[in-house]
Amino acid sequence: MRRILVTNDDGIRAEGLDVLVKWARDFGEVTVVAPKTEQSGKSHSIEIRKSYEVRRVLRFGQIETYSVDSTPADCVRIAILGLKKKFDLVVAGVNNGPNVGGDIYYSGTVAACHEAALLGVRSIAFSTMFNAFDSARRNLDNVFYEINRRKLFDYAEIVNVNFPEQGDRILFTRVGPAIYTDEFKFYPGDMVEPRLVCLFRPEVTLRNYELDTEALMSGFITVTPLLSDMSDLDAWDRAKKMRFED
Repeated sequence: MRRILVTNDDGIRAEGLDVLVKWARDFGEVTVVAPKTEQSGKSHSIEIRKSYEVRRVLRFGQIETYSVDSTPADCVRIAILGLKKKFDLVVAGVNNGPNVGGDIYYSGTVAACHEAALLGVRSIAFSTMFNAFDSARRNLDNVFYEINRRKLFDYAEIVNVNFPEQGDRILFTRVGPAIYTDEFKFYPGDMVEPRLVCLFRPEVTLRNYELDTEALMSGFITVTPLLSDMSDLDAWDRAKKMRFED
């Protein structure tokens, strides 16, 4: 039986976490370790300067569940390094909002999966268009089946999945451009309010379905393999072939 860790970045009370836990318990022995409060946009940050609360909570019946007053990456670290549990799979989400394109760098959901990969565990990040949890409920089984049928984890550490508002067709994609840009509203004094502005309208039909951004906005479920190794292998290969000059 698979040992599955479930986490998220929307917090221990999030609807998407309910969806993922109910789905995951049909595939193995589930442990839940999730942030106490919302941690969206916290990326791969961890707490190294102060102590924080880790509390056993009653949230999913008999499923062992912990609330962590820190980031999604710390939730994974607590589960594997702190509680010294072993897992065969880490799943994160279902995030309320897409994590595609350049925005995956800011995602706490995806960062939890990167942390899992660094600790030697395969992982899947699940996200959906805002409040489109019915799409996730309807398609989680099909996506997981395709990931296993194609033996994706034989050569991928992290899989990033995004569900559209409508549409059940699955496409395997690569990372596209960001779908948001940043805007800042300045106030008198020292205050500034950050805002995200969507660059694509969901009703626009785009054409390059190899890109996760365009495929998702066109109504496809996107499945994108990601790397934890940040090396630029092409640059490294080119550089190592050149001799150092005296």
